[in-house]
Amino acid sequence: MAKNIYFASDFHLGTPSNAESRTREERIVSWLSFIEPNCSELFLMGDIFDFWFEYARVIPKGFIRLQGKLATMADSGIKIYFFKGNHDMWVRDYFTKEIGMEIISDEKIIERSGKKFYLHHGDGLGPGDRKYKFLRKIFRSELCQWLFARLHPNFGIWIATSWSQGSRAAQTKKEVFLGEDKEWLAIYAKEQLQKQHFDYFVFGHRHLPLDIDLGNGSRYVNIGEWLNYNSYGVFNGEDLKLEYYISP
Repeated sequence: MAKNIYFASDFHLGTPSNAESRTREERIVSWLSFIEPNCSELFLMGDIFDFWFEYARVIPKGFIRLQGKLATMADSGIKIYFFKGNHDMWVRDYFTKEIGMEIISDEKIIERSGKKFYLHHGDGLGPGDRKYKFLRKIFRSELCQWLFARLHPNFGIWIATSWSQGSRAAQTKKEVFLGEDKEWLAIYAKEQLQKQHFDYFVFGHRHLPLDIDLGNGSRYVNIGEWLNYNSYGVFNGEDLKLEYYISP
């Protein structure tokens, strides 16, 4: 029996408060239990955590229920992919060793049931945002990570979580559609189509569920976030659809 492929992004666990994140975590775990019987692959498309850094022997506290659920799913044979987002770009090999997840640093191109997918968290793509693109190179560098690892975890994690309180995720505001000609990920997708065909471009990062027809059988699907929408993508072997989870 054929099973579905699921895509989710931008859980931002850790913001805007521990209490709200705990409630969100429970909702996400409930969703994972809901999809588990019909899931063959799960793509976590970045910013699962609002902050993550792996010291040699220390990881951030919290969200053990999500980690335990993912471990159970992986143990049952479900393949799980974890994309680095702009908030959890410092994921290294902990989840691979403990759970068996494949860590994706940038894009991943796959083909399933004759459909070609271009997958990426979405940060640093398209026109504009030069400041972030510059900072992204610095933060992703081995030197930056080595220097941060020299900080005591209590201090380093405090700095990072304080920084994240100023992020747009911490504000929990709904994003507004800019128009197809101004949506930078749609622009990026159209540029890629000049080089080769993809049936689907799947991104997170934008914090807005979108399904845009790019022409010639290609679509840009943004799978949204879990602070406001509880949205995700599901591919049933024939079509990719946006869905919204309603807790029982």
